[in-house]
Amino acid sequence: MEAKKPRRTAERILEVTLDLFNRFGEPNVSTTLISAELHISPGNLYYHYPAKDELINALFDRYEKALNELLQAADNVGNVEDAWLFFHMMFELVWQYRFLYRDLNDLLSKNRRLETHFQFVLKNKSRAVEAVLDGLNRSSNTRLDRRDLPSVATSMVVVLTYWLSYEYVREPRKALEPEQAGATLARGAWHVLSLLTPYLEPAAREHLQELAAAYKS
Repeated sequence: MEAKKPRRTAERILEVTLDLFNRFGEPNVSTTLISAELHISPGNLYYHYPAKDELINALFDRYEKALNELLQAADNVGNVEDAWLFFHMMFELVWQYRFLYRDLNDLLSKNRRLETHFQFVLKNKSRAVEAVLDGLNRSSNTRLDRRDLPSVATSMVVVLTYWLSYEYVREPRKALEPEQAGATLARGAWHVLSLLTPYLEPAAREHLQELAAAYKS
């Protein structure tokens, strides 16, 4: 039983670190604050994670693993309702690790590993979104010229990636608080999918509006 303690402590450190990063932003959270929140000594924290970057990298690894699993669902999107669910789940994952997106540019400028790996994240997101658009085309929900597909997918990925930054600038004092999660995620999913409005068939467009209205209410 004793052999399992280090692993449990390491996981607990990550859970508390994620909560603090999400609440206050990564730049505002020191390892001293993390150890105080955990009621452990700084030495105990450094035993598991010798540097703050190692905490960030470990949390990013968890995020990237969950993201890659979620992106596999893109191939199964065949209608507007599937797309709404897919993008809402994407935003739920972004929200779970929102410190990455809130402080993205700052993190990339300081952490070489994140700088390189986030490029893969963007590429994987773009491929998945293109798969979603292709599925909507094949099911006759959209009329999207294949030549326009990559640019539309890129626009959707940009909104998906920087939506929380926009929300934070709009209402810095409360945008990223837990009680705002539902409204924030619904707005994000709606604005990503609204980029498809010019290409949606009338019935699909109406269904999308119904989905968004029902969720917001």
